[in-house]
Amino acid sequence: MKYLVAGLGNIGKEYNHTRHNIGFEILDALASASNIVFEDRRYGFVSEYKYKGRTFILLRPTTYVNLSGRAVNYWLKKEDIPLSNLLVICDDLALPFGTVRLKSRGSDGGHNGLRNINEVLGTDGYARLRFGIGDNFHKGYQVDYVLGKWSREEEKELPFLVEESITVIRNFGTIGVDRAMNLCNTRKKEIPENPKATPKVKVPGAMKAPGKGKESEKGNFAEKDITPSGGGKSALSGDPALPDSGGQSTSGASGVQNGNV
Repeated sequence: MKYLVAGLGNIGKEYNHTRHNIGFEILDALASASNIVFEDRRYGFVSEYKYKGRTFILLRPTTYVNLSGRAVNYWLKKEDIPLSNLLVICDDLALPFGTVRLKSRGSDGGHNGLRNINEVLGTDGYARLRFGIGDNFHKGYQVDYVLGKWSREEEKELPFLVEESITVIRNFGTIGVDRAMNLCNTRKKEIPENPKATPKVKVPGAMKAPGKGKESEKGNFAEKDITPSGGGKSALSGDPALPDSGGQSTSGASGVQNGNV
């Protein structure tokens, strides 16, 4: 059985280890722990992870978050993976930091990456792992917060939460989305007092060189004119100089994301 796991994020060293790139970070940690590396392929960096007879195609799109649908659609078709075996990992402003939620389907909730995937696939009927980043920012500072680095306190808890997310990925493939949801969404998360350090990960610069497959280098996008779509008071609206910050619409001063991702 084969699965596609797409971790959303923006490419570029300046976005490494930022809240909006948690999808990349989780897949990097899984790859590092499994001694596998990513290759530069069409629309993204790709790696193959095998676990208990299942094959997981790990995808880090290079399209920037706003065009994630191109990468997801391409690799679903290339690997002949059914929609029911797709898992997308993204950040979520509506969930407090420390919360990880698995859903079998749902609206984009204002997240531009999910919105684009829904548009390209023509459906929202796929699983998504929502990693809470909270909304601890003042009105008008959503971009700085979402594209910002983790705080010192968050850094202490992050390794445990990343490991929890990796467990969800494995459960998704081995016991199915319903049982995986039950385990993920009902189990109380207990953060250890001294969580282990974040494992070193293989960043794109250390990945295998292009040319390993026919699709290498082709179709990779580097456009930065990625203006979020949709309503809401997105702090990025009308600013084409920045890559996507999630487009997660805000409501009032709290900046809480509307709906569920």
